[in-house]
Amino acid sequence: MFAQIGYYICVPFAWLTRLFYSLTGSYGLALILFTLVVKLVILPFQLKSKKSMLRMNRMQGKVKDIQTRFANNRERQQQEMAELYAREGVNPMSGCLWSFIPFPILIALYAIIRTPLRYFMSLSTSVIEEIGTLAGTLGYEASNNTYDQIYLAKFIHEHWAEFAGKFDGLIDLNYSFLHIELANRPSDLFSQFPGGGWPVWGAILLPIISAGIQFAMSFITMRTNGSAPNGSTKTMMYMMPLMTLWMGYMLPAALCIYWIANTVFSLIQEVTLNKYFNKILDREETEKEKAAREKRYAKYQKQKDLMAQQQ
Repeated sequence: MFAQIGYYICVPFAWLTRLFYSLTGSYGLALILFTLVVKLVILPFQLKSKKSMLRMNRMQGKVKDIQTRFANNRERQQQEMAELYAREGVNPMSGCLWSFIPFPILIALYAIIRTPLRYFMSLSTSVIEEIGTLAGTLGYEASNNTYDQIYLAKFIHEHWAEFAGKFDGLIDLNYSFLHIELANRPSDLFSQFPGGGWPVWGAILLPIISAGIQFAMSFITMRTNGSAPNGSTKTMMYMMPLMTLWMGYMLPAALCIYWIANTVFSLIQEVTLNKYFNKILDREETEKEKAAREKRYAKYQKQKDLMAQQQ
């Protein structure tokens, strides 16, 4: 059941990646454009949660005041916090769902990269077996490991003349991007370092660039949001880049291209939305303060008229 669900999740992503590859002829550019389109598709759903998060950051003073005043009464504290969120129109859980969206995308993209004949080219199991048989007659030795389809796709690219036109849907897949083989795992290239030239250096640098950009984004995001880092946010700020660094060396380098593109687009989105929504919130707060002043003045006038009547 879960395998079937995973298949249907991968299919549209694979179609989109294949489309961009057919348009650009570059696997790296196809991944970058794929990332951009996915970001644009989920952007409308993130707008409300982004505004809610910025509003929550502006409420930190009120939240701390409630926590201080009701430090010894946990139930009353939660009640006051709920009332505060209701008054301000803020849902503290609104941003949680969207923070998990990159994970299923990453898993689907990993499956597309790992099994290019199955997902990227949408070939059936029987056709893949026939292709493997033909490749075997040409000297290909199946490794029967996790990345066997990647090795087979690279072999097909190197011997495309023998495969061209013999199988419907078969694509001449070139993993090279900026002279870096995106099908390689950077950890497998350590034995060729420091030699091997730019293809080795570039592949080994990709996970470092991915982790560095992600750390920079976390730091800049906290600064632009105006939130002070606490224990948990500091831990996440360091842990996520370290996980990206480790996974970047263990998985095909193509995923690093996705991480770098996704982080860059996310950073542009964060900076742009922060400026946009901060202007809106400033205007709303000004209007709210004006309404509050008018309400206080009306209350004062009512009390003044009541005193005049009593006299």
